[in-house]
Amino acid sequence: MEELVQIGGRRKGPRLPGFLRKPQSNYLSVQTLKNELRRMELNTVCESARCPNMHECFHRGAATFMIMGNLCTRGCTFCSVPKGSAAKQEFRLDADEPANVAAMAQRMGLRYVVITSVNRDDLADGGSAHFAETVRRVRGALPEARIEVLTPDFCGDLRAVERVLEAGPDVFNHNMETVERLYKTVRPQADYGQSLRVLAHAKDFRPEVLTKSGLMVGLGESEDEVRGLMGDLRGAEVDIVTIGQYLQPTRRNRPVAEYVPEDRYERWKESGRAMGFKAVFAGPFVRSSYMADVVNEEAERCGERTC
Repeated sequence: MEELVQIGGRRKGPRLPGFLRKPQSNYLSVQTLKNELRRMELNTVCESARCPNMHECFHRGAATFMIMGNLCTRGCTFCSVPKGSAAKQEFRLDADEPANVAAMAQRMGLRYVVITSVNRDDLADGGSAHFAETVRRVRGALPEARIEVLTPDFCGDLRAVERVLEAGPDVFNHNMETVERLYKTVRPQADYGQSLRVLAHAKDFRPEVLTKSGLMVGLGESEDEVRGLMGDLRGAEVDIVTIGQYLQPTRRNRPVAEYVPEDRYERWKESGRAMGFKAVFAGPFVRSSYMADVVNEEAERCGERTC
C-alpha cells in the first residue's frame, strides 16, 4: 500500500492513476437536467457528493434524488455533502418535496427511481415519515417503476426502518461504507453493528424486498477486511453489494490511502458470488446508486434461478 506523503502542509495521497481519470462531457444535457432540478428545488447526491459518474448519468437521464435538504447533521470524513446546524433555516423540511420528487421522476420518464437523504439526527423519527411519503408519491406517479431507497441508519431506530419499508420500495439500501476497524475515523457518528442490524431488520421485516449495501475501498483497509465485511453482510442476508474506489472529493476530506488495482475487484466479485450474493457490482467507478437499475435486474434474475 502506498504511503501518504505531506505536501505544502497538507496530507496528500498517491497520484491518481490513468484508469481513474474519467472524461467529463455532454455539458448541454447535464446543465439542462441541473436547471430542471433547481427549478423544482430538488437536490441530488450526484452533485452534493461530487460523484465522478455524474456527467454520464445525467446525460442518460438518471439521477439519485437526495431528500430532506442539502445539509447533513453528521461529519463523515469521506463525504462532501455540506454539514450544518439544525438551527439553520435550511434544515426545515419542505412539505412539497415528496410531490416534487415524484413530478420530476415522472418528467424524466424514470423506470428505476433511487431516493436517498442526508442524515437528519435532529428529527425524532430521523426523517423516516418524510422518506416514506416520498416513496408513496413516486409510486403513485410511476406505478410500474422500481423504487430503491438508500437510507441513513436512523440512529438505530428500527421502527423508522419499518416505516420506510411499509411505503413499498423494491430495494432497501443502507451503506456500510467501510470496514469495522476504520469506523471511528471514517464514520465517527455511526456504528458498524448498528448498520448491520438495520440491514438485517429490513430483510426480516420485508423478506421479499431486496437488500443492498455499498462500501468504499482505498481508505486503508486490507483485502481480507473487505471479505470480512462481505461475510458480515451475508450474515445479515443482504442480497446485493457494491464496491468502489474512494476518491477524495475536497481537500477537507480524508485523503486516499491507496488506489486499488482492478484485479482486486475481480477477486472480490468471485468471493461475493461464492458467499451467495445475488449481485456483486465492483470496480473503480462503482458507487452505491451507479447503474442501480442494471444491478437490480441482475439480482432479480438471480432470484429466479440458482446463482
